[in-house]
Amino acid sequence: MTSVSIIGLGWLGLPLANYLKENNFEVKGSTTSPEKMEKLNAKGISTFLLKLLPHPEGKGFMKLFESDILFMNVPPRSRTMPETFHPEQIKFLKSMALQTGVKKIIYISSTSIYPDQNRELDETFTLTKENTGNTALYQAENILLQDQDYDLSIIRFGGLLGVDRVPGKYFSGKINVIGDSPVNYIHRDDAVGISSWVIEKNLWNQVFNGVAPFHPKRKLVYEKNALDLGFPPPSSYAPEGDSTWKQLSSQKIQSSGYEFKIPDPLDFWYS
Repeated sequence: MTSVSIIGLGWLGLPLANYLKENNFEVKGSTTSPEKMEKLNAKGISTFLLKLLPHPEGKGFMKLFESDILFMNVPPRSRTMPETFHPEQIKFLKSMALQTGVKKIIYISSTSIYPDQNRELDETFTLTKENTGNTALYQAENILLQDQDYDLSIIRFGGLLGVDRVPGKYFSGKINVIGDSPVNYIHRDDAVGISSWVIEKNLWNQVFNGVAPFHPKRKLVYEKNALDLGFPPPSSYAPEGDSTWKQLSSQKIQSSGYEFKIPDPLDFWYS
């Protein structure tokens, strides 16, 4: 039985753990909360306490690194922490993985790593320290790519939405909202779907964009959310053409045979 350790049993990690468990994988994971650890252990998911501050703190967490596959799902917290914080977290995870001889790693990155260039971009785009849209993620990816003693795949997810994350809610009643650029969103169902697909199909040593194939304009999404869920849309929008943007292609993951469950962000379901 293949074992998978998920660093971060949160909004994405927990549904992925449940899916893998149902499909005969041995699953372990980490959480930063003792209460959550007890609940998850009671549900049959071996859970360990691990905080990356950025150095690791917790209890018994080295057992997480005794796994065939390590799934690194650590949000970079770039708004509240210096940009060196997330790369340091990844450096510690990598050294523990090397110490225990982990053979396969999936790192969850984000499409914010790409610069805004007012065009479509795909995984062949050459990122540099100078052009990246997210320095912390760029450094973290490179830490994992250097001196590799394991297979590594990187999934760069777009805006992770659906369920209780409603894009229009964040802009409800706001003024001067950018409405004319295309969205790069993915529903949680597909984020779980792509993550498990990479594991099940052994798609190693590759980079994938995890983004829904349709890219409606932001305004359409916000207005539809407001209408469907009964809250006010944005009060006003910024003049068209004011903002820079990017549109990310998901052609590569689709070419591997993955079929999106919800390809259009206008069809996302919310709880």
